[in-house]
Amino acid sequence: MKLKPIKTEKDYRNALERLEVIFDAKIDTKEGDEAEILSLLIENYENEHYPIEAPDPIEAIKIRMEELNMRQKDLVGIIGGKSRVSEILNRKKRLTVEMIRELEKILQISASVLVNNYQLAPK
Repeated sequence: MKLKPIKTEKDYRNALERLEVIFDAKIDTKEGDEAEILSLLIENYENEHYPIEAPDPIEAIKIRMEELNMRQKDLVGIIGGKSRVSEILNRKKRLTVEMIRELEKILQISASVLVNNYQLAPK
């Protein structure tokens, strides 16, 4: 395959098909180099045409809790009492700066994700 920029969906599909064929090519071979460059071209196209937005702060917390096999009660004492944890996870109250700092340490979620705005549940 002659390498060229990926400009259309057809180019993208063709690039994916070619990468599938040469994916396991050995490093420092002609096909290995082609696979590496093709991966970069595909990644660039996907970032431009299929951006993945970060989850809102509450979803990020829930996802990370699931990854760590944590339950709601495990956040008691970290971001407040049992009712405060429930209010936060059910979007009744907003995260405070102190909560964000603690969650960043405990759950290892970037503060830049946790400070994003999110919708509260309707009253």
